[in-house]
Amino acid sequence: MLFKVRHAVASCRFLSTSSRYGSKSVPTRQINKLLIANRGEIACRVMRTANRLGIQTVAVFSDADERSLHAKMANEAFNIGPPSSQQSYLRGEKILEVAKNAGCQAIHPGYGFLSENVEFAELCQKEGVIFIGPPASAIRDMGIKSTSKRIMSEAGVPIINGYHGEDQSDERLMQEAKKIEFPLMIKAVRGGGGKGMRIAETEADFFPALQSARTESEKAFGDSSMLLERYVRSPRHVEVQVFADHHGNAVYLYERDCSVQRRHQKIIEEAPAPGLSEELRAQLGEAAVRAAKAVNYVGAGTVEFILDKEDLSFHFMEMNTRLQVEHPITEMITGTDLVEWQIKVASGEPLPFTQEQIRKTGHAFEARIYAEDPAGGFLPGAGPLDYLSTPVPSSTTRVETGVRQGDEVSIHYDPMIAKLVVWGENRPSALQLLIEQLRNYQIAGLQTNINFLIDLASHGHFQAADVHTGFIDQHMATLFPVKTVSSQKIAQMALAYVLNENASTRKSLNRLNPFDSELNFRPNYTPSRKFKLKVGEKEHPVEVKSKGTDFEIRVDGGAWQQVKATRKPHENRFLLQTNIDGHVSCFNTVIESGSIALYDDSGLTSAEVVQPRFVTAENAMEGANAGSVIAPMPGVLDKVFVKPGDSVKAGTPLAVLIAMKMEHVLKAAKDGIVKAVPNAEGDNVRKGAVLVAFESS
Repeated sequence: MLFKVRHAVASCRFLSTSSRYGSKSVPTRQINKLLIANRGEIACRVMRTANRLGIQTVAVFSDADERSLHAKMANEAFNIGPPSSQQSYLRGEKILEVAKNAGCQAIHPGYGFLSENVEFAELCQKEGVIFIGPPASAIRDMGIKSTSKRIMSEAGVPIINGYHGEDQSDERLMQEAKKIEFPLMIKAVRGGGGKGMRIAETEADFFPALQSARTESEKAFGDSSMLLERYVRSPRHVEVQVFADHHGNAVYLYERDCSVQRRHQKIIEEAPAPGLSEELRAQLGEAAVRAAKAVNYVGAGTVEFILDKEDLSFHFMEMNTRLQVEHPITEMITGTDLVEWQIKVASGEPLPFTQEQIRKTGHAFEARIYAEDPAGGFLPGAGPLDYLSTPVPSSTTRVETGVRQGDEVSIHYDPMIAKLVVWGENRPSALQLLIEQLRNYQIAGLQTNINFLIDLASHGHFQAADVHTGFIDQHMATLFPVKTVSSQKIAQMALAYVLNENASTRKSLNRLNPFDSELNFRPNYTPSRKFKLKVGEKEHPVEVKSKGTDFEIRVDGGAWQQVKATRKPHENRFLLQTNIDGHVSCFNTVIESGSIALYDDSGLTSAEVVQPRFVTAENAMEGANAGSVIAPMPGVLDKVFVKPGDSVKAGTPLAVLIAMKMEHVLKAAKDGIVKAVPNAEGDNVRKGAVLVAFESS
């Protein structure tokens, strides 16, 4: 119960330090009711702390989130509009109106959406509602990257070479790019979360990357202004958690390493950053505090640095003026509740600790669990959580989530399902626990990155803390090896399917009918089943003969094996125990509509029972348009650039798909003539839907 004990001490000290500071006279305002202007796991996270503090909570939800966990957890919940975030979670005036009508003294913005919106922070202040975040002036100064770089330079915080000017013409940007030299980073001045960010490796890449970044930034932030920076190859991404109050006090709560990323977005984080001396930690922390004080910061913030992997020099990258997704690992190593700090600092109370009183203990990891396809370029996904089993929360394990079994990961929002957070006495023990708990995180119904996270956390270079922002690209071959499924595992999945089918048949039998008293009863006859299991792209013929718990099984036409197998039901899953050639194994197994999910130490192995394929209009269209452009993920068709009859060249942009708040430009793979465009702009399309069909060549 280490975390709970440390947490209790931190909470108590909030009440005992109010007389320590007296540099400013700041009136306190009691917060009894709090609106959370967000959704999903962060809304649930804020509610848990608010409930513990005796604060009532108010949720807001879109039409798509009416049955969501965060709407159910709150004391009250209000609908604020259609699924699109622009029509719901970004409607600041509507949300403020709900807060006032519900009698809320404060609004917690979480992260994303309105958390770094200057206009919303100013509107809250004008209407007398506490915005649980920094002053609008700090958001403005640090939210515009060009302004923040100038302020940091003046405050003595190291910055990286680049262009942060107001002249945004193509000619000026290209001129500055040549001065900086390639490769370089193109970044939205109001960016965050990897949106509006591109790398231009060469001069030829510059204008296409610039246009793509501008378009994405305009959609995400309403601003297409860009900055340019020298691109540091293989840097580490290290960020420092800072906290400041209204009394002029500011502290740092150590650093986090967020180097391992995909699509410029973090996927796994740890605290403290490995391999740093205590002297370097102090230098990073003190630079972060200088950054916060330079803009009169109040509340929780994160100062992000690029750390050179070789010489460990660091440069300011940006400041996130909000609570970060990865804040739980800081809480785990410092024994604090940063949401509690936010609420109390916003109400006028001073910081609970001085810098000297903040201690770090042990090591913590956070793994972000997403609905996505790692092998397919980490394209985001969506769909139902047909089965969901999580590790058991404890003093060393936290599961931060906003979904339950049966919920759906929506195409309208970020595809993150949960954050798995673990703590250990040191890095090796924390990493071992992370791998074990990832194995215990089991999901069926949609594709996730859990298997990839297991492989990543088990990778030799990651185990050795040899990390940098290009880690995944560097180790692509070993992180994505060609995997083969053993005949033994195919046999186990086949046995699971047969046992489940037999159990379902027994359940439907009429027990009052003596002819139904035995399943497939025929004297001196052993029932036999033949079917195929599709694992990945390969189909495996299977033949199974069964009699009670004794089976004979043959996979891929090989030799017959004598096996035993039993099934123990538990809710909508069952435990499968097999004895194959004296090797006894026990697995958690889920079967849903012909899909088989088997969970073991390597994570999830899934298979489909091959069913006869009948010709449908949709099948015919797929066949006729083989090689046409299809949706790589579910999303909204934002733009279509072609029409039937158009002749296009390979590489021509055809359409733009918006999925999980990211823009994906779909291009022609070869020359051709457009035959049909089955969907219109604004349509929701499923994964695999034909977007542009070509004439047969």
